[in-house]
Amino acid sequence: MPTPPEAAPLPAAPQLSIVIVSWNTATLLRACLQSLQAAGAGVTLEVIVVDNASSDDSGLLMQREFPMVRLIQNATNAGYARANNQGLAASRAPYVMLLNSDTQVPAATLPGLLSFIASHPAAGMVGPRLVRPDGSPQPYAFGGDPTIGYLMARGLNRLLFRRYLHDWAPAAAQPVDWLSGACILVRRAAIEQAGPLDENIFMYFEDNDWCLRLRQAGWQIYLVPQVQVVHLGGQSLARNPAARGLYAQSLRYFYRKHYSAPAQWLLRLLLPLYQRLAV
Repeated sequence: MPTPPEAAPLPAAPQLSIVIVSWNTATLLRACLQSLQAAGAGVTLEVIVVDNASSDDSGLLMQREFPMVRLIQNATNAGYARANNQGLAASRAPYVMLLNSDTQVPAATLPGLLSFIASHPAAGMVGPRLVRPDGSPQPYAFGGDPTIGYLMARGLNRLLFRRYLHDWAPAAAQPVDWLSGACILVRRAAIEQAGPLDENIFMYFEDNDWCLRLRQAGWQIYLVPQVQVVHLGGQSLARNPAARGLYAQSLRYFYRKHYSAPAQWLLRLLLPLYQRLAV
């Protein structure tokens, strides 16, 4: 009898799945994936790119330059939360990182975050210090829940003292209420308990909502500033009226979902003032 052919070996189970959602960011995506090639040394990675119907040949770029990366191509723009959830559903590792395409990951970041979350069993999510290309800390990379008191404190600090409510470059790891979704590493057990991202949120506060649900499920959220990720960021809200409208819409939805009717009424009253002060 002929010898049956040997079955192809199964790929090693990854330590970390990285999900990147892209929409017309081919040049930025290339730089991000190139940084991961160096940063992933010593870590078994699974990288999944979810392309939201880009028109800039992002798909061809992936097939030509990064054939080892799994590509999910959507026929239409599914939105940030839904596309990330597609990547989460396709991922296999015990830890999953959501990473913006406009980021670059230094070599020490992935091992540092994995080591921290593995040594802190109560941590459901961890994130690095986000920095600008010049190395300065990025504002609003973490913070407190957006209660009325917190929002007003943040706005008044900007108005009266011309300063932020937080030090964006703390030296030591610390628990926080939320982390920016630009780069977050999440334990799969926490995702299974709290659920995926809320697809009703198109843009802004989807990370706040997810972090709050993880904490409600008993998990802790940690900023780990000893490691960092470069985040190029986008246009500021102050110069983008459409984004300001989405910001307000998402914040009102967050309040309807998580806060009382009196808190929702106060938000409607104070939101225009807050947006002038701090956004």
